[in-house]
Amino acid sequence: MGIRKLKNSIGRKLRALRLENNFSQEKLAEAVNMSREHISCIERGKNLAGVDTLYNIAKFFNVDIKYFFS
Repeated sequence: MGIRKLKNSIGRKLRALRLENNFSQEKLAEAVNMSREHISCIERGKNLAGVDTLYNIAKFFNVDIKYFFS
């Protein structure tokens, strides 16, 4: 899988997880100590989230970090 596909896949999964849990980008950003803009860029596949970021988001939503890579 290329980097572009990986960024898009992680972004789609983050957005789905956020919406399933009825969180706005603003609420999620506040909960994981990030900016809303950064969350938006990850969801749109513009930025690739680092391992620390994915770990914190996964922990917040009580899912395994593997969720983003399956």
